[in-house]
Amino acid sequence: MSKLSNPPQPKKIPKTLSAHGDDRVDDYYWLRDDTRKDPEVISYLEAENQYLEDWFAVNHDRRQEIYEELVSYIPAKEVSMKIKHGDYVYFSEMQSDQQYKTYFRERHGKKETILEVNKLAEGYDYFNIAALTPSSDNLMIAYAEDLSGRREYNIKIKDLKSGAIIDSTIQNSSGSTVWNKSNTAIYYAQKDPVTLIENKVFKHIIGTDQNTDELIYEEKDAEFHLGIYESRTKKYLNIDISKTEASETWLLDLENEGSKPFCVLTRSDKHLYSVEDTPECFYAISDANDKKNFALMKFNHAQLNDYSNWETVIEHDEQVLIEDFVAYPTYIYLEVREDGLPKILKMHRDTLEKSYIDFSEPAFSCYLATNNDYLTEEFYYGYSSPKKPSSVFKEVIASGISELVWQQEVSNYDETLYEVERLKINARDDTKVPVSLVYKKGTDLTKAPILVYGYGSYGIIIDAAFRTSILPLLNRGFIFAVANIRGGSEMGRQWYEDGKILNKLNTFYDFIDVTKALIQQGYGNSKNVYAMGGSAGGLLMGAVINMEPELYTGIISAVPFVDVLTTMSDESIPLTTFEYKEWGNPANKDEYAYIKSYSPYDNIKPANYPSVLVTSSLYDSQVQYYEPAKYVPKLRENSTSQNPILMKMNLVGGHAGKSGRLNALEESALDNAFLVSLVTN
Repeated sequence: MSKLSNPPQPKKIPKTLSAHGDDRVDDYYWLRDDTRKDPEVISYLEAENQYLEDWFAVNHDRRQEIYEELVSYIPAKEVSMKIKHGDYVYFSEMQSDQQYKTYFRERHGKKETILEVNKLAEGYDYFNIAALTPSSDNLMIAYAEDLSGRREYNIKIKDLKSGAIIDSTIQNSSGSTVWNKSNTAIYYAQKDPVTLIENKVFKHIIGTDQNTDELIYEEKDAEFHLGIYESRTKKYLNIDISKTEASETWLLDLENEGSKPFCVLTRSDKHLYSVEDTPECFYAISDANDKKNFALMKFNHAQLNDYSNWETVIEHDEQVLIEDFVAYPTYIYLEVREDGLPKILKMHRDTLEKSYIDFSEPAFSCYLATNNDYLTEEFYYGYSSPKKPSSVFKEVIASGISELVWQQEVSNYDETLYEVERLKINARDDTKVPVSLVYKKGTDLTKAPILVYGYGSYGIIIDAAFRTSILPLLNRGFIFAVANIRGGSEMGRQWYEDGKILNKLNTFYDFIDVTKALIQQGYGNSKNVYAMGGSAGGLLMGAVINMEPELYTGIISAVPFVDVLTTMSDESIPLTTFEYKEWGNPANKDEYAYIKSYSPYDNIKPANYPSVLVTSSLYDSQVQYYEPAKYVPKLRENSTSQNPILMKMNLVGGHAGKSGRLNALEESALDNAFLVSLVTN
């Protein structure tokens, strides 16, 4: 058996960071290299990767075993749902031994290859395709390539008749594209090269140089970012501009070439809204006037920028969150949430008669699927649960009759072998926190290792959905729990308000209290308690082990946002400015102090820390690599336990890790093998 090497010990160069009369010393600030080419930084990251390999060499390394199990769930050929576009249906296929998809289209039973991503990816360390969009005449497709993991996409136009790339000049885009009516141009959003915030919309005429593109809209407030999409009626280009607590929508009439965008409703503080057009009127969901869970509104063209005359169609309800909606000529379908569980509501546009699509499992995910066509007679919705793979159903709108049209195929899997539960657990302030659980039938719950997963930020909802990645753990006797802690919107938007800015500590307290209560209620062995979170969930991991270092046996902290105070104090770091309403602005003394009270990097102290695996990528655009790179040595030097603190840094790849499905399975195998190696009887 190999001998474990000593952990890397990067040098210390103390840097004092001062604000509001408060000094912080950061010994590892020097690890920030925006070029990502400093030989000393790269050497350190490589040393951390080698130390991880050395650790696995002296522990029972099950990575290959678990990887092979994950591969065994992949069918020989995966086929995506087929999406109708004019006379064609578009879809993708993927062989079990392939990293990437191949895209096809089909008409009158004739199948045609339109994009072979495995071939396109040859020679690249990282390759990702986004936003494949056919032209309305189906003669061309626009697609976007990310070659670094920074989500800076280069857009290409392919002629589907000749197979030639006829345009490849657009650089540094968000990846989204919308065609004009004549299919002679596309609209795209461009990112600020420093902050990576999408702040401009351009019109690009096919075959011309990007430098000649027409600027359609520019967002000059650095706290806002934007996105674009084509409306379901195909009439408008929607430009949605938003930050945490405010939004604004502009529409460009695609049917009138040369028209200028117009504003639906001028932004105002603490007003989020989103709009859908129909030939008769506009609909919007809006949280104006303290309607935190949103109301459904209706208005006409004459009432643009006149909110006082918008008609309320569905009143605000403190118990029901409206998340999304799609309108059809006769009905509107809404994705809503009550008591933490999603529902799909169908409402007649004239009579306002309502009905729900029923789901029977105790914990599940349902959602509005791809519904691109306003005039269609069919509505698509998705469904999944912790033991049931993803499915898509089609409802005939007039009759209300549904049928299954697509289901995720998982080989060597039997859903009847697993059990799902849903609990409500009292946090320390008596708030009831929803928790979903899945485990294999026959598991001795009181002796089982338990993995608790959480996120709790940005109002993002973590539903009880199917995850192939955890099956190796369930099959080895683990309980997997998802804690819907405050900071998400699972229980409505107040749930989000209660877990951000000056209420952020609730997020961490909820997670700790859920963990303790699960053990007390007989779910899991107190000697084998594990937790996992990524990105803002990595912040969660860092905070809870500072607060309760001996509660958990092991932690997986993926692409963790752990240096909150320093990052939020630096506007040059990508994505900082429009997150002030999420975390706070350190220029404000009270918000500075509050962030400092929980920021994981600033609160590391001598303690018996658990075993920790940190994963990251050098080209992560969401959480910069140097946050976890600094966090690991500081945590290691303060840990008074003998537990391993490991880091896996992908030297290629972004926020989601390496590109390619099989590479992603290797990363899941690493996570699972780390946890399995820590389990004690």
